[in-house]
Amino acid sequence: MEARWAFADHNNPKISLAWQCRLLELNRSSYYLKPAKESAYNLELMHLIDKEYTDHPFYGTRRMAAKLCTLGYIVNRKRVSRLMQKMGLEAIYPKPNLSRPNVRHKKYPYLLKDVKAGFPGHVWSTDITYIKLYGGFAYCIAVIDWYSRYIVSWRVSNTLDNSFCLEALEDALEKGKPEIFNTDQGVQFTSAAFLDVLERAAIKISMDGKGRALDNIFVERLWRSLKYEDIYLKDYPSVKEARKGIGRYFDFYNNERLHQSLGYRCPREVFYTNSESKGCSQTFISRQPQAVFDLAL
Repeated sequence: MEARWAFADHNNPKISLAWQCRLLELNRSSYYLKPAKESAYNLELMHLIDKEYTDHPFYGTRRMAAKLCTLGYIVNRKRVSRLMQKMGLEAIYPKPNLSRPNVRHKKYPYLLKDVKAGFPGHVWSTDITYIKLYGGFAYCIAVIDWYSRYIVSWRVSNTLDNSFCLEALEDALEKGKPEIFNTDQGVQFTSAAFLDVLERAAIKISMDGKGRALDNIFVERLWRSLKYEDIYLKDYPSVKEARKGIGRYFDFYNNERLHQSLGYRCPREVFYTNSESKGCSQTFISRQPQAVFDLAL
């Protein structure tokens, strides 16, 4: 779907942008996306927090504030806490009272402890990450296949609303249906609309323990690769440019980037090996267990 944006022409004198978006099945509002706004100082802090968190995801607000102070920034824990919350970041460590029920949404167990993905479509998972922009920021969601590391779908948005997460999920399910779909307990993934799509497709839902991002290790390592190999190098000026650049990177990641854990093959080759395509969906038929389940991307 991301490739469809190349066909949208705001200056077309014959076809309005609204009609173009209808024909292309695109959300017109996302055409006008701009980076979310913060003060220049807060943006600088957020970019530093993002890089520090990418390297040390176990840093909480106290340690993050202390780290920024050692770099010469005058900042207190309260500001760091607010910025990390806005970025969707939370330190990875067990929290107190984790067993206390969350009455705000239906609870799902974590189904992947000691599970080794044995074939394409066995386990998919998703996550959202903060994207640094020049003068702003955005968010990226991706759905990844555990067995092949293949990025099944993705979206970029300047807000953390639920719509772009639903679009990514629905786009992924056009390519196939996993046995297990894993998420964290973020509000986007625990919403009734998101869960209903999975339940109607008869997909087993797995949820990480709160604050345990390492339960979703493959997506976490994907974010590290994306940021160090693309985002930090490009400094995209807008959401529109970030979308194009991330699309190019994910195309490279899926089709060219060789992974040691995959026997130096690219994710697409492994994802579509021993699977057969039926129309617009993908039916996975490979069931041979993976000999080595290496966590390295």
